Amino acid sequence: MKELLYLKDDQLKDLIEKLFVSYRETFSDSKKILNKYSIGLAHQKVIHLLSMYEGISISELLKKLKVTKQSLNRVLKDLIKLEVIIFKKDEIDTRIKHLYLNEKGKKISNEIFSTQKKRIYNALLNSSSEEVINFDNVLSKIIHG
Repeated sequence: MKELLYLKDDQLKDLIEKLFVSYRETFSDSKKILNKYSIGLAHQKVIHLLSMYEGISISELLKKLKVTKQSLNRVLKDLIKLEVIIFKKDEIDTRIKHLYLNEKGKKISNEIFSTQKKRIYNALLNSSSEEVINFDNVLSKIIHG
């Protein structure tokens, strides 16, 4: 484990490439589904977050996505046209809108998840429990800086 303290730039570049390729491959698995509904990766990200955080406010969604209001608005308009999301006004502050996937949105989310799950599940299945725990810990540390 001590050799990790002395990672060379080439080793770090290799790790970054593996992160990039694993991200690309995981999200390309769902490409057929996205094409079926004429949506893209930005739409997929919103659908994923709505499936994880049911009733999230637009403000919180913006923070999680780290995109502009204009970018999110474009995606939300597309998802409204596709009839996969619904808005509900906050009961206390009606200026706040909460977002939900409707049944069609949940169906699309589940289709995407099913395709992505295969790759991740197989990788985890072919790893030891210690590798899975360590991998999760490392990913968390990358995410949280």
